[in-house]
Amino acid sequence: PAAAFDHRPTPARPPPPPPCPRLRPAAAMFKSLTSMFGGSGSDLPFTVDEGDTGVPAWGSWEVSRGTAKADGSPLSVFKLVAGSSGDAKLDAGRNCVKRLRTLRHPNVLAFKETSEVDEGAKGCTLYMATEAVTPLKAKLAELKLEGQALEEYVAWGLRQVATAVAFLTNDCKLVHGCVCVSAVVVTDTLDWKLAAFDLLSEQDAAGASSPEGLVKWGWQVGEQYKPEEARKADWAAVRAGPPWAVDSWGLGCLCQELFSGAPLARTEDLRNVEPVPAALLKEYKGLLHSQPARRLNPAKLIDQCPFLQNKLMDTMRFLESLNIKDTAEKETFFRKLPAQMEQMPSPIVERKILPVVSDALVLGTAPALALGALLQAGKGLDSARFEQQVVPAITKLFASPDRALRVALLQSLDTYAEHLTPAVVDTQVFPHVANGFSDPTPFLRELTLKSTLTLVPKLSQRTVNSDLLKYLAKLQVDDEPAIRANTTICLGNVWTYLSEATCKRVLLNAFTRAVKDAFPPARAAGLMALKATVSQYDAQEAANRVLPAVSVLAVDPDGEVRRHAFAVLDTYTDLLRKHAERMSAAAAEGNALTNGPLVPGAKAGQAKEAQSSAGSSLVNWAVGSLSSRLAQGGKEKDPMAGPSPAASPAK
Repeated sequence: PAAAFDHRPTPARPPPPPPCPRLRPAAAMFKSLTSMFGGSGSDLPFTVDEGDTGVPAWGSWEVSRGTAKADGSPLSVFKLVAGSSGDAKLDAGRNCVKRLRTLRHPNVLAFKETSEVDEGAKGCTLYMATEAVTPLKAKLAELKLEGQALEEYVAWGLRQVATAVAFLTNDCKLVHGCVCVSAVVVTDTLDWKLAAFDLLSEQDAAGASSPEGLVKWGWQVGEQYKPEEARKADWAAVRAGPPWAVDSWGLGCLCQELFSGAPLARTEDLRNVEPVPAALLKEYKGLLHSQPARRLNPAKLIDQCPFLQNKLMDTMRFLESLNIKDTAEKETFFRKLPAQMEQMPSPIVERKILPVVSDALVLGTAPALALGALLQAGKGLDSARFEQQVVPAITKLFASPDRALRVALLQSLDTYAEHLTPAVVDTQVFPHVANGFSDPTPFLRELTLKSTLTLVPKLSQRTVNSDLLKYLAKLQVDDEPAIRANTTICLGNVWTYLSEATCKRVLLNAFTRAVKDAFPPARAAGLMALKATVSQYDAQEAANRVLPAVSVLAVDPDGEVRRHAFAVLDTYTDLLRKHAERMSAAAAEGNALTNGPLVPGAKAGQAKEAQSSAGSSLVNWAVGSLSSRLAQGGKEKDPMAGPSPAASPAK
């Protein structure tokens, strides 16, 4: 919808009192300092990036990258230098500033700040700060799009400019007077914005007693960009024609420059229709009709032109109207979007679609399915850009109460976990993930458990030894047998990140409890964990606690449990036999050896190097079991209904 337009003039400020004569030299010196292009004067509300000398924008303006002093946000700083405060081009520049102050529209350059510095005999400099943008010509050269990708992007941008022109002419009855490639700028998110408002005026002002706009400053525009009535200064014809007549001609000039790839040199070049796409040709001729009254209204160009209908256009229009779409439409759209993005140019996906999808997810206007589109859009980013553009949204999404979104985040954790820093995981991600350990839905509890294997390497020692173990202890007595089994598996993998004291306090108690579980896979999990962590126990613990707990399972009703029981018994008895031999050797030397680690040289809490091959197999088993349960049997089942008690974590 067209934004509100307030054309009321800005109230004039009262003139300042004349300065004291004694202070005039100092004031003049300060004014000279503030005129420097770097914006070093304290009265300028922005600075220009160091080393940026500026590039031509439109008319007499140059543009550089800058920064707002108030909040450090990026800006574009436009600069116009005039010979004196009464220079005609400075008057046109002031008109541009005045108009942009009051215009608010998503396809019009957004005004931020302005400052005018009078240097006396040296002239006058007008600064105008806007949202960060790049001239269209420079942006197209940077993107290096070709073929269909270029055509679709140009169609999208042309629609945005036409929308801005339609707003000005149809809704506000204003004449821009300078629509061409030089008058278009592009934001960092690749949106096209209409700029160059130096000639903007009401249609009725053409030929008035106090002329402005195209009548007063039209000399700044090349004759090739003007329709016949403007070239002949037939201002009565301009007033009598529709308000869009002059700017429809400008849109035709813009089309010619876009598709020919060269600035318009003369009016006769507009007759060259060879570079114009066939789907746009009819509308192109309508924009350039010789009779003002018959020129195509920009609003009709937007609605009727087949060239402005393509996949990219459909995608962006849907995202723009996401707030008014129903749930079914959103789910259908986001289910197809990842595949569609593979056919789109990567710059458009990364700079345009990714920010829109990210904002929609954070604001809650997109369904959980949109997470797949967000990760697909960020797939081509390097690590630094992924952390800058995607990770902030992901960390916010973990705080969402939407269960479906939390499930989607956990299921796709492996695709983005490498980009999460330890500090982000420990302070922003894990506190929200931990809520899933006590979720009433078994399926979400198990997904949370699975995520532990990915997140634990980035958690602090305090979080692992305190918070994580507290949650695992609760899950080891969960009502769901399969979750109890997989909790033991999880602990059998994350023990390498525990401190020595925690290993001594926790592991043996947890695993000897697991071998007494009524659920056979839970007993098997406990046995495998005992074998994987054999380096953490001393001889007394092995003889007095492990072997008595395991030996009864040698006659367990479940064959898989018996097999693992004998494997544990073989491992521990062999190590105990070797320990007994070390005791005998020590006694022969006159030393007493009654206890010690089963695996000499192994030290609890420093486990990755000492972990046996049995531990490595436990890692594979844990991940495989959880994955197989998520895709259980190919049956249609509501995943939020939780895991089946009969699901075995061991293969």
